[in-house]
Amino acid sequence: MVRQTLQEETKAAVLCWLATISAKGTPIVSPKEVFCLHASNLLTIADIASPVSVRNVRGNPNVCVSYVDIFRQRGFKFVGKARIISPEERDFDTYGDALVNMASGAFTIRNVILVSIERVSRIRAPSYTFYPDRSEEMLMSSAYEQYGVKPIH
Repeated sequence: MVRQTLQEETKAAVLCWLATISAKGTPIVSPKEVFCLHASNLLTIADIASPVSVRNVRGNPNVCVSYVDIFRQRGFKFVGKARIISPEERDFDTYGDALVNMASGAFTIRNVILVSIERVSRIRAPSYTFYPDRSEEMLMSSAYEQYGVKPIH
């Protein structure tokens, strides 16, 4: 069930946020548009225009990735170790094919950032805690109104 929830919620998120550590020890967070859960313990992220993230991962593999479905107001945080897989490496197709398909030719995938997930934790908006009597549908309706959008059914 957790695996199915992870897959579903990963697909529903538009961006993930990759936190890396610079050579000076400064945390750097940047958005990533093309990513997917490759396995229950592996997350793949496309390096489309991420030279700083790639450099940081090569220097220090410790990363944190988070994403939230803004309408459901929930998501996940992953902590783990990352490595860079370049197109010349034999693992590139194994881990990069899904990302290339997701990009649909709109972006060139320069590298794959492969995150080995060590810890997973759920992210939930405070509304889930402060308004436990509200259904997810009610919370989503409130989010649609707040962002000024209408769901497509």
